[in-house]
Amino acid sequence: MVVRFWSARTTEVRLPDYLGHFNDHVLPHLRSKEGFLEARVLTQSDGVVVEMIVETLWASLESIERFAGPDRESAVVGEEAVHLLTSYDRRVRHYEVKVREEHRPLTSSSKSSTSDR
Repeated sequence: MVVRFWSARTTEVRLPDYLGHFNDHVLPHLRSKEGFLEARVLTQSDGVVVEMIVETLWASLESIERFAGPDRESAVVGEEAVHLLTSYDRRVRHYEVKVREEHRPLTSSSKSSTSDR
């Protein structure tokens, strides 16, 4: 698995519009790509400027190339998004996932069976 990181900046005022764009346009496009696994938008704000990191998880570098094209480190930014951002990175970074844990809370039946031990 490979994580693709991209960062951008916007304003507090424009953030809701960007998140709407992400949900309505970016996520459906990502879901249509074989090998796409999940996405997150992380934000940090100083009250005026919001820095965002968009993190997507992919099955492989080949699946990223199907999304981004042969220059897989080129950012894929739609024209609508460009107008909602104050600045954005033209290049992305990729990291191979070496350790991953997904926490799954115990169900009530699992809790009772573990307490019987």
